[in-house]
Amino acid sequence: MEKAPLDATLDVIDRLSQEREEAAAKAIDALARYKFTMFGYWAGVWVHLNRIAGDKQENPFRVLVALARTLPG
Repeated sequence: MEKAPLDATLDVIDRLSQEREEAAAKAIDALARYKFTMFGYWAGVWVHLNRIAGDKQENPFRVLVALARTLPG
């Protein structure tokens, strides 16, 4: 039996939310290991998923960006 369209939509939103959480965790892990390119990749994945998920969340990297703006250079 097929799922109703609303159920399928909710499943997609749940999956996008899980993928977004995973991308944030991978970005932070990459940053902690000095893998700056991979941090940028996973942060970009998070931003993309946040745009298409439909339930926009606050950017978890906002604090890092604010800190980076205070550093010289």
